[in-house]
Amino acid sequence: MSSDSTKKQPRISRHLLWEYDISTFDFGKSKRVVIERVIERGTLEDWREMIRYYGEEQVLSVARQSRQLSAKDKGFTEIFIHSTLLHAA
Repeated sequence: MSSDSTKKQPRISRHLLWEYDISTFDFGKSKRVVIERVIERGTLEDWREMIRYYGEEQVLSVARQSRQLSAKDKGFTEIFIHSTLLHAA
């Protein structure tokens, strides 16, 4: 598997990262910020892009360790990441 820096940059809704300059934003180094914001406020397409870029295990790991996310958001992530809705065409 390739490292985050060699993957195509995810197309995450820009309003989720409004305070950053996306042209210089490092999605690899800032994965915690991206993952937490997508979980809290992202669209279905944001979720799909997040999973494509970081992978399910990284997303789950960040969610489980997050101090930012509520217990509800963490529980939702555990269920939703394996749902048929997320992986439907």
